[in-house]
Amino acid sequence: MASPVRIGVIGEFNERNVTHVATNTGIQHAAEVLGREFVIDWLPTDKPHDYGAFAGLVCSPGSPYRSLDGALVGIRHARENGVPFLGTCGGFQHLVLEYARNVLGVADAEHAETNPYASRLFITPLSCSLKGKLMDVEILPGTRAVAAYGTLHSSEKYYCDFGLNPEHRSQLEAAGFKVTATDSDGEVRIMEVDGHPFCIGTLFVPQASSESGKPHPLVLAFCRTAMQA
Repeated sequence: MASPVRIGVIGEFNERNVTHVATNTGIQHAAEVLGREFVIDWLPTDKPHDYGAFAGLVCSPGSPYRSLDGALVGIRHARENGVPFLGTCGGFQHLVLEYARNVLGVADAEHAETNPYASRLFITPLSCSLKGKLMDVEILPGTRAVAAYGTLHSSEKYYCDFGLNPEHRSQLEAAGFKVTATDSDGEVRIMEVDGHPFCIGTLFVPQASSESGKPHPLVLAFCRTAMQA
């Protein structure tokens, strides 16, 4: 019998946070379809962890985390070691920060939620809050995202007030962190790392749309990749 697939979730679990509960249930919905047991461990950002023990890593919604730097350690491990990774909402935002700091070499790349007066803000307030909204996403062809979805269009649930600072989009893309989906106005909604088995960040929360027997396509693709790792 195959051993369980271990998934580590970077963040502090809060049972009152619907996106945290959805993270657990979304992975289990995928596990049911894949016919494999998945074990989920939440990994508080203010403690050290053996990230190598996990077949896949998720960075949870619901930032700020107890430790921004602690979250970046786990994300960096996934990116540098080819570990399947999915970052949603706050997870997307911190994937951007990790890439800016450790690939672009912008050591002072910051998040406006935790350091609003920083000079190098890669994550800034959205012009309009997306909390509680259901919005369309346009997915680019030839991407891992579209391979997961099997379509160029989707409607997704949002819970965030922050997103990618558009001033840094071209810099990130030139360094291999590509925009692979936008909204109807061209605002960034999904990014993925070139040359990685699965390293995707979404500004929306795909697991919030998961149902038993119908897991979200991105969560299913992430879990399938972790299962095969």
